[in-house]
Amino acid sequence: MNTRSPRAPAQEFDTTHFRQALSQFATGVTVITTRLADGSFRGLTASSFNSVSLSPPLVLWSLGSVANSMPIFSGNSHYVINVLGADQAELATRFSRRTPNPFDDVEYELSRTGQPILKGASAWFECHNRSRYPEGDHVIFVGEVEQCAFAAQPPLIFHNGKFNTPPA
Repeated sequence: MNTRSPRAPAQEFDTTHFRQALSQFATGVTVITTRLADGSFRGLTASSFNSVSLSPPLVLWSLGSVANSMPIFSGNSHYVINVLGADQAELATRFSRRTPNPFDDVEYELSRTGQPILKGASAWFECHNRSRYPEGDHVIFVGEVEQCAFAAQPPLIFHNGKFNTPPA
């Protein structure tokens, strides 16, 4: 079913105002990881993660269309979505920056397809790169979950432009 509609009328706000309004929605924080053809790893921080379907098990996340890692994540068959715990803000910051090797001194293990799973994550989802949908200035990635695990713990939350942890 195609449900594409014509564009909405012009907005009465600018992108700064829109971003500030969006920042009022608290989200969890993930690091999406994958292995490159040369065996090295790539990872990025994303808060745009959501479940799509239980059967089949599908999740989604999005990436800016002009991101330098777009060719990598578009072309790879698998990736892992690592859901960060409350004590992993440093990892979120590390993978949100362009650094030569953000995996230096980071503990991880490999999934069955060789993707890095970050140690201490509260959950992880190994996904087959099922489909991609360009929308606006981002691409929505839909992953079919092939394996997942979790260790219940307080989450890392992103709200109003900063990392937070839930009150005890």
